[in-house]
Amino acid sequence: MIPTDKLKDWAAAYGLSLEPPVLEKLDEYAEFLAAYNEKVNLTAITDPEEIARKHFLDSLLLAAAEPLAPGARLADVGTGAGFPGVPLKLLRPDLSLTLLDSLRKRIVFLQELSQRLNLSYETLHLRAEDAGRQPALREQFDVVTARAVASLPVLCEYCLPLAKVGGVFTALKSRGVEEELEAAGRAVSLLGGKLVGVRRFQLPIEGERAIVIIKKISQTPPKYPRPSAKMAKNPL
Repeated sequence: MIPTDKLKDWAAAYGLSLEPPVLEKLDEYAEFLAAYNEKVNLTAITDPEEIARKHFLDSLLLAAAEPLAPGARLADVGTGAGFPGVPLKLLRPDLSLTLLDSLRKRIVFLQELSQRLNLSYETLHLRAEDAGRQPALREQFDVVTARAVASLPVLCEYCLPLAKVGGVFTALKSRGVEEELEAAGRAVSLLGGKLVGVRRFQLPIEGERAIVIIKKISQTPPKYPRPSAKMAKNPL
């Protein structure tokens, strides 16, 4: 379905090697997503080449932006149809992956996808602000990531409570990230983080991707994360 040769070449340009078994699984993923999307709306991107470029390559760039330690525990917050978590798990089977989403229909899809791809990962039907208050999840992850979920100040409050001290939070953003970074400075500091940098990539044909990397340097104060209504009304 997807142009696997193009995807392999695109990934190679960023130092990522996609072996035939991984490409086969990604193709199966795309086919299952497109078929499932006809009955349950999961994505507006359905063209095979756009799935390869805007979903798969875009997700895999995280591995080019931030070294992922062997066996790292990764949480994908607001994962939707599994991005960026599932492509990363296909590239790096050693990762321990947890997918969080607030919509049941997405979790059901991801559970069926797991069986389809014979891929092991955890799925949680949870809002991020609820997950961050659960002892079993709070400050337990080496890497916490999110893609196109919310503005960076709000996203920090969703995600930094889940990252362990010494871990990282990575936010996948598009152009215009400078304004968000300026707005998020207070939130990053309050929640125990420190901005490490921004890795920038140009997707083939069109589209700039900026990956914000925030190091967790101290524990998040117990009062965070707040309920989502308070976040929206009064961002940090």
